Amino acid sequence: LSVPGVPILPEALRDSGFTVGILGKVGHSTPYKEFVWDFAVDQPDLGAGRSAQRYAAEAKAFFDEASETGKPFFLMANTHDPHRPFANSGQETGMRRRGLTLARPSRPFWPSEVTVPAFLPDIPEVRLEMAEYYSSVRRCDDVVGGVLDALEESGQAQNTMVIFLSDHGMALPFAKTNCYRHSTRTPLMIRWPGTIKAGSVDDDHFVSAIDLKPTILEALEIEAPNGMDGRSFCSVLRGHEQEGRDRVFTQFHMTSAERAFPMRSVITRESGYIFNAWANGDTHFRNESQSGRTFKAMQQAAKTDEAIAERVDLFVHRTPEELFDYGRDPDALRNLVEEASAKETLARMRKLLEQWMEKSNDPLLETFRGYLAEKS
Repeated sequence: LSVPGVPILPEALRDSGFTVGILGKVGHSTPYKEFVWDFAVDQPDLGAGRSAQRYAAEAKAFFDEASETGKPFFLMANTHDPHRPFANSGQETGMRRRGLTLARPSRPFWPSEVTVPAFLPDIPEVRLEMAEYYSSVRRCDDVVGGVLDALEESGQAQNTMVIFLSDHGMALPFAKTNCYRHSTRTPLMIRWPGTIKAGSVDDDHFVSAIDLKPTILEALEIEAPNGMDGRSFCSVLRGHEQEGRDRVFTQFHMTSAERAFPMRSVITRESGYIFNAWANGDTHFRNESQSGRTFKAMQQAAKTDEAIAERVDLFVHRTPEELFDYGRDPDALRNLVEEASAKETLARMRKLLEQWMEKSNDPLLETFRGYLAEKS
């Protein structure tokens, strides 16, 4: 979250004559408590943040209000899917029994038709939770469709940039609340009529959520404030190459339960390096993904399966350093830190991370340097 005095996107847009609105995750996404949206509807009035019909109706109300005032608009529409409780799961059934009405996905998925990602074991309970997760993804798609239908109905679709993104990876072990590639490599789809060719894909440039504000401001021809850490990738959206887009730095601090598990990572096209400052052999990692079927099933299977037991132990305890060849091992299954063949890559990635931590005044910098000094 930001603090008063730090320039934020909704304020910059409002100062430029925009009306700014938000659907869902209002408290979660409001920059600071003093900031008041022009239009705000939260989870309880959106079918627990899962009703395409409610999102469409509220989006229409927002677009109509903007039309009446003659102002341009910015709408942040936050669906609460795919998030636990996943669609059709036991957790969601419990919510229904307590009287909460939840929309059904327009198309449920079944265990037999899903793909289990390779960083998880393909066992029945994991496959079942993946089906529930994909059903939630479909319900998210339904919400997005409802908002886009409302935009089309407003007559402003051809004048509006639409950005779809996810804030983190799946709420499953080795994804959400971590620094693996599957933790932070999330969907980013942008529709910019007259600029981006429909169906085009850029799989070369690295961009980060911190780049969204400068990108939006440039697209709107609004002067950006000085001192921003992100930089616009409008030139990429226009089909040009942009230098300095060959790596990304990610970080994790603490879980929603306020448990600190500080991690830092640098990811390039070929490799990924993670420094787990909390990993001391005794500390046990705890996050929300352990509340579902998958981790419990992994713990049970670990009693008789040595390979799964090793994965469970790694997830719980981790190691101070992890190095992966993402080109050959996109699911981060083989840590190369101790391998002689990866010595040069390890040194290069350590250096890249140290330089970035120094540049960003990272409070973990001296801890990282102390660790490296011990290893040298």
